[in-house]
Amino acid sequence: MTRRTDTPPAWDERTQLTTFLDYARDTARAKCEGVSAEDARKAPLPGSPLMTISGLISHLRWVEHWWLDVVFLDGELQGPLAEATDEDPDPEMRTAVDVPLPRLLAEYEEQSARLRRLVADHDLDTKALRPIRDGRRVDLRWILLHLIEETARHNGHLDIVRELVDGRTGV
Repeated sequence: MTRRTDTPPAWDERTQLTTFLDYARDTARAKCEGVSAEDARKAPLPGSPLMTISGLISHLRWVEHWWLDVVFLDGELQGPLAEATDEDPDPEMRTAVDVPLPRLLAEYEEQSARLRRLVADHDLDTKALRPIRDGRRVDLRWILLHLIEETARHNGHLDIVRELVDGRTGV
């Protein structure tokens, strides 16, 4: 069972933010424990054919890539996000059903570890190198807050999908 805590070891802002983000990430991983390969690929919501457990984990992984590598560091967009189009805006969710869930979880953890190192090495007021849509450059603090919100929101989706595919609730 994934061990989680939302109580930080110290009360400074950076530690509180990273503790909450890690708690949300650990919750996402915990929601995947014991899910079968078949169930990880099921899309039980008729109006959301890409909403699978695998798709949600892949999305969380690639969202972190977007904010860390692309926006904050002004790096190159990679992976399935680089293939997004108006007709296929979420290729990371579509292609995830072809990737084993343990691999998706490992890639998510690798991306999360990269973000942890970056946060440790930069001031929270450091501005992203790439502006967002409205032309402003967000700071690292905003990115952390956004990732907490994004991960927590998708944990709710993971709750629903997991209950519908195999009946498991809680975590």
